[in-house]
Amino acid sequence: MFLGLFYILYQNDYLDLQPLPATKVRPKRPPTGREKSEARAEKQTIRNAKELSALPFQQDAAAGDDSAWGSFIGRFNDFSTMSGEQWKSLSEKVSGYSDYIMPDWAKVLPGYIEKLRRELNMAPGSLADDIWKEAQNPEINPEIEYSASVRVSDDISLAKYLGLPEECVHPDDVPCIAMVGSGGGLRALVAGTGSMLAAAEDGLFDCVTYTAGVSGSCWLQSLFNSSLGERRLDRLVDHLKARIGIHIAYPVDALAALNSAPTNKFLLSGFVEKLKGDRNAELGLVDVYGLLLAARLLVPKGELGVDNRDLKISNQRDYIKHGENPMPIYTAVRHEIPIMEELSEEEKQKETVSEATKERAVREAWFEWFEITPYEMFCEEFGAGIPTWALGRKFEGGKDVPHEETGLRIPELRLPLLLGIFGSAFCATLSHYYREVRPLVKGMMGFGSIDDMIEGRNQDLSKFHPIDPASIPNFAYGMEGKLPESAPESIYQSTHLKLMDAGMSNNLPIYPLLRPGREVDVLIAFDASADVKTDDWLSVVDGYARQRGVKGWPIGVGWPKSSDTAERTEEQLEEAQASSAAEAESKLEEAQEDQTAHLEKVASSQEEPRSLDVEATGDLGYCTVWVGTIEERTEKDEPPLSKAVKEDWQLMEPNAGIAVVYLPFLANPKVEGVDPTVSDYMSTWNFVYTPEDIDNVVKLARANFDEGREQLRGTVRAVYERKKRLREDRESKEKEERFRRKVRLGTVGKKGEGDHFHLT
Repeated sequence: MFLGLFYILYQNDYLDLQPLPATKVRPKRPPTGREKSEARAEKQTIRNAKELSALPFQQDAAAGDDSAWGSFIGRFNDFSTMSGEQWKSLSEKVSGYSDYIMPDWAKVLPGYIEKLRRELNMAPGSLADDIWKEAQNPEINPEIEYSASVRVSDDISLAKYLGLPEECVHPDDVPCIAMVGSGGGLRALVAGTGSMLAAAEDGLFDCVTYTAGVSGSCWLQSLFNSSLGERRLDRLVDHLKARIGIHIAYPVDALAALNSAPTNKFLLSGFVEKLKGDRNAELGLVDVYGLLLAARLLVPKGELGVDNRDLKISNQRDYIKHGENPMPIYTAVRHEIPIMEELSEEEKQKETVSEATKERAVREAWFEWFEITPYEMFCEEFGAGIPTWALGRKFEGGKDVPHEETGLRIPELRLPLLLGIFGSAFCATLSHYYREVRPLVKGMMGFGSIDDMIEGRNQDLSKFHPIDPASIPNFAYGMEGKLPESAPESIYQSTHLKLMDAGMSNNLPIYPLLRPGREVDVLIAFDASADVKTDDWLSVVDGYARQRGVKGWPIGVGWPKSSDTAERTEEQLEEAQASSAAEAESKLEEAQEDQTAHLEKVASSQEEPRSLDVEATGDLGYCTVWVGTIEERTEKDEPPLSKAVKEDWQLMEPNAGIAVVYLPFLANPKVEGVDPTVSDYMSTWNFVYTPEDIDNVVKLARANFDEGREQLRGTVRAVYERKKRLREDRESKEKEERFRRKVRLGTVGKKGEGDHFHLT
């Protein structure tokens, strides 16, 4: 019954459920006769409104409302009536046997549904009415009075971590460190928490400037930067133990949270604001999913201490404005299939699309990345973004558009709806679905032929989405001629953006960290993906490096060695730099040959396994380091091109090196009985983790971090030493230049003779 209920909810694009009426505060003094009279009149008004709403002509009026809210209410009223009648009929048929046939939670569903229906009628005093009134209150949502426009634009912790005296660390020498987490649902959330907890215990997390996430790692960031995690990863582990032992769609807990104060208003505010604030809003499975996720993840143990500030990403500025915590970067993607760009003039005139045009559009499809920080939502392909507090409001021609009824802007899009977008892996293409389940079925009989067949159709499967993504208002709507040429034509005609899990494009959020201005020196990637590529590990980094203009190559598995001095490690880092695409390719081949030769010697017992080998199977180890240079790159064999002039590029090159540290979530013999590829509870589609499961995952994440602990520290030290040397060289040259200038002016060693009377 519950499955059927949710099918109907999804089929009718039903999002959020609603609870009891707002509780009135008891007066401090006995009410006067006049107040009693007014209270009676108010109650009568509410009763009249409820009676009127039940009349046939009122139902017809609701059905005639073509706004998103009116459409939703009409369909939900129909569903509520239908489900009540069906439930009554079913109860009569199984009378006397219901205790044996029906679970206890199923018996309370009709009451929950009816209560939600009453709360959704927008009658005075209903929860929906209360939420919409608060949405128009600038004291509660100050951003509704701010107008927004689209922006178009092309230290001590380190000393402690490296064991250096604080006075020896110059601010300019401190590396900019970014830490990213992969997608993978609750597995990525729990494993990422364990990995970052290990980094925090080692002192590394305190040195991090940015964190970035995909899917479950976005959930991690939202919890860490909230009243629930309190910016402490150990407390986040405790919160997860208390909240994710029950499935997100378990009806009793989910409906109870939506029918009880204070969680009802906390969870449903974004739903009401989205429907009432945008008459063309679309609601679907992703929105319901986000609501259920929020009911589990954003509600504390006991369900009473909810904090409304946790609902807006822009509020997270308070936790990072003084630099005490890393800046979180959330990600989503839009799948661009350029039908309009491929149309011929004849097709445009006839408004038809041929099969050949569709095929060309499919071949040219790509993903556009959107990042959301506490400050801005930005798309690199558009070269444009908006303030985060303006997320969810309507835009046209680069300017926001107030609500047609209230004249105010709607509040910032709430986190429950965004959680669904960040983790909407079920909106994946069929190709992505297959990549998720492939590790689980590759041992089946006949798998090889099936795998070949699916891989042969991969291009077609990678364009089809069985489930529609979520939509939000498009800030680039109507901005023809204002955005760079990289922006697709379709974006100017679309009133809404269809966004989904960024794992559809890349399960590691590397791209946002390569934006100009972020100047990342060390990028640490914790990969808890289901498809960790242990058989093709070089392409894990080099693939996105080619796509985003970063030349990535390994400088040798096992680097840096714990026995090497800081000076020797820094020399090796410099040796690894490549000055051309050809040299980069050469270094890739050398590293691959070195790894292959080493594994052959291990297999023949001629050589001991390195600490990073996984039983000499050829798999990628626990920690691998690549070093590269940011440059524009086109095709594989073409030399890199730069946007700057040649002289400037040569000056910039030494500062452009990025060290990529890759730490996949692998099985470890030090933690027996826990294997991400075998343990059932680590499936991307599992939504129940017991406290014991969480302890196991965290223990494995810690053990894996320990394998690369010294390697990580050596990498950070090497980058620090390089930046220090470059600064000292730069200062030395500047000092020498100042001295030469004084020599030319004849002022060396002459005090009081450097004024304008002695320049001739």
